[in-house]
Amino acid sequence: MSSQTQRPRAIFLDIDGTYADHGLAPEAHVDAVRTARKLGHRVFVCTGRPLSMVPGHILDAGFDGTITGAGARVEVGGEVLRDARFEPRLAARLVETLDAHGAAYILEAPEALHGRTGVDRRLREVLGPIFAGRPQHDGILSTDVDPLEDILGPMQYSDDLRATSYAKISCFDSPVPLTRLLADFGPGVGLIPSSLSALGDRAGEIFMAGTHKAVGIQVVEARLGLDRADIVAIGDSANDIEMLEYAAVGIAVEGGHPAVLAVADRITAPPAGNGVALAFRELGLLG
Repeated sequence: MSSQTQRPRAIFLDIDGTYADHGLAPEAHVDAVRTARKLGHRVFVCTGRPLSMVPGHILDAGFDGTITGAGARVEVGGEVLRDARFEPRLAARLVETLDAHGAAYILEAPEALHGRTGVDRRLREVLGPIFAGRPQHDGILSTDVDPLEDILGPMQYSDDLRATSYAKISCFDSPVPLTRLLADFGPGVGLIPSSLSALGDRAGEIFMAGTHKAVGIQVVEARLGLDRADIVAIGDSANDIEMLEYAAVGIAVEGGHPAVLAVADRITAPPAGNGVALAFRELGLLG
């Protein structure tokens, strides 16, 4: 344990279901981030959300940088080190395919979310019942953040999205299973299940193959001269698998995706149980 407390670590935190729940982070997590940084550790947001969906109140804790879009964009100290987008022709083809099958989707870019005119109504119909079923109070957390508005707030609408520049697609409702819909796109396009498991195979995240959170971590590692042996990652969802595998210490959140739990070195509690703060303490990051 003493060796863990004497050398600075670089910690990469997923947001949803890890650092925060229902869009809110417990005070213990905010305090843990601030304390660890005061002691010389570096702490980064590492989320599947695009920057346009990361609320200011999350970033207010103070972080050394952000990896957003599940590795597509990397920013450290105010400098953008990576901003990957789908190649324009492929981006347009994906949009055309989703539109042809009547899918409800959002194009995710750092500057905004993009949706077809009227998709907000579809999302309310599909997601409303799921979010309504969530508990109104979750331990020490309240639900002041409306999860639907969390998605719809940064949205920009258009009748034609084929020329839109974006890094990832969140599909919430497709009449055709997404694996079948994407079958002709080849290895350049990846798909992972939606974090909203109730949506089943008609939903998921469509991303640039080869882009994931560990790629973003490697960009930070190279810029700051980090030692991989000092990298810690905490997450709970399917898009956290590569991140936990890459880190020297990969920590999964209890109740997270089975594949994440399978690759983790440790398990910690969810946000309502102050899991990030507990993990920091166990690793000696809080002094």
